[in-house]
Amino acid sequence: MVLPRSEITEIAKKYPPHPWIGAVGSHSAIDIADGAVTEGFSSLLFCESGRDATYARYFRTLRGPDGTPRRGCVDEVWTYAHFRDLAHATEQAKMRERGVLFVPNRAFSSYLPIDTIEEEFRVPIVGSRAMLRIEERTERENYYTLLEGAGVPIPRAISSPDRIDRLSIVKLPHATRRLERGFFTAASAEEYRSKAASLVARGTILPADLASARIEEYVLGPVFNFNFFFSPLAPREEALELLGVDERRESTLDGLVRLPAAQQLELHESARIPDFTVVGHGTLTVRESILEEVFRMGEKFADAARIRYPPGIIGPFCLQTCIDREAHPIVFDVAARIGGGTNVHLALGHPYGNALYRGPMSSGRRIALEIRRALESERLTEIVT
Repeated sequence: MVLPRSEITEIAKKYPPHPWIGAVGSHSAIDIADGAVTEGFSSLLFCESGRDATYARYFRTLRGPDGTPRRGCVDEVWTYAHFRDLAHATEQAKMRERGVLFVPNRAFSSYLPIDTIEEEFRVPIVGSRAMLRIEERTERENYYTLLEGAGVPIPRAISSPDRIDRLSIVKLPHATRRLERGFFTAASAEEYRSKAASLVARGTILPADLASARIEEYVLGPVFNFNFFFSPLAPREEALELLGVDERRESTLDGLVRLPAAQQLELHESARIPDFTVVGHGTLTVRESILEEVFRMGEKFADAARIRYPPGIIGPFCLQTCIDREAHPIVFDVAARIGGGTNVHLALGHPYGNALYRGPMSSGRRIALEIRRALESERLTEIVT
């Protein structure tokens, strides 16, 4: 059972007037830290030993005598043997004493068990604690059920490998890098079995994961990840904001498609099956005639979330789409927190966020701005769970 919101709000009420903004040191942490420092907060990242130099050394904040940041954006780093160690009761107590407002990213909900986050992590989360679980495709109720109930278009599900009759994608985690994807495509049951056997032999996927894999129609079209923000502090008609759009760079998929077809066919059979591991992002805008439908999807998602997971979505979220031949966005994935590609807009801001705020507005800065507004209006309890 998710921790009662009242318990978390009571903790938040006791926080000092100048809280720290914290996040797991991975995924989108630089965007979160940059936004925090830009809006006048101090940033604190929680890192794993061996992966901390990026933040503790290369992006460390250097401040002048008056406290003004002159370089970097990471004020402090706490390092652990394993990410999951940050959830120990003693560490939580230190966070509460410091006044940490925790911003969840995918690293947080991947390296820590969801049960721990929901039931034991007694630190105020700026976002939707109860919605992090919907990103797990193996859950009975996940983002697919929420989207379907909201009337948001999703790819057609295929119930079993034997029913594959068109180009489809099989979604399951990587065998060893569980945060990454072990996805593959197939257009028939025979191709499914052949590719699955090859990927198991390579150690890319596990047979046990195939049993619970999601199989769905592959939507042919470019990928657009729409980065939204929903503000509980704003009037309802102004609550939903589209900040920006990004796309993924995936290895080895992107390297494979850069080869001419003849050279692709000359590759060893094992190299013809690409990996879908996300290694970076690029920035995009979308045709303005498509924006109306994008906003409708965002509104439907926010309304459905408020009913199914009260108080609903808080802060950043991302609807990951393919745009089909009729120029309709089809949602194939959801991030119920800050998306993975927002670093592409840090400091410069998202294109649409900049247009809204008449200046640089990244996802990280928008989170910090919401915290500042909540503190100034004495409404902090409305943005934490």
